[in-house]
Amino acid sequence: MIEGGLHPVVKLAREAVESYVGKGEITEPRELTPEMRERAGVFVSLHKHGELRGCIGTFEPMTENVAKEIVANAISSSTRDPRFPPVAVSELEDLEYSVDILTEPDPITDISQLDHRKYGVIVESGLKRGLLLPDLEGVDSVEEQITICRLKAGISVSESVRLYRFQVARFK
Repeated sequence: MIEGGLHPVVKLAREAVESYVGKGEITEPRELTPEMRERAGVFVSLHKHGELRGCIGTFEPMTENVAKEIVANAISSSTRDPRFPPVAVSELEDLEYSVDILTEPDPITDISQLDHRKYGVIVESGLKRGLLLPDLEGVDSVEEQITICRLKAGISVSESVRLYRFQVARFK
């Protein structure tokens, strides 16, 4: 089911989901491209017929390299996103994949340092953190990014927050 022409990062995400959902097996990354050898946070998004079907990721690297991060987060996106039921075998051919490799988050002091198309944002208050990737359809302002992050993290508007920005290399 792997399509030719996909970037190796996207191929790996697809292979991980198809192997896990289809056979219960965890893919072992083999040929690592340069970006797969690095350590970084990674988000894997699944879409079905243009609608979000799962999105799970890591703010910071949790494994030894991006390749293993992709495999872990692809499996989680397909089976552990609390917003959706686990992906069924019958859905595999309808899924589209997007992989975002995150840069190290930089603390910022003012929202004027953000741009919702260029930067993702992390909103943090105590132990609560919410993250939103950049350049998402339907998110049209920095204020909207921050509001969504607060909601995801359970941070009220009255709580003071620390803000971080990051960029992504997005592969589809």
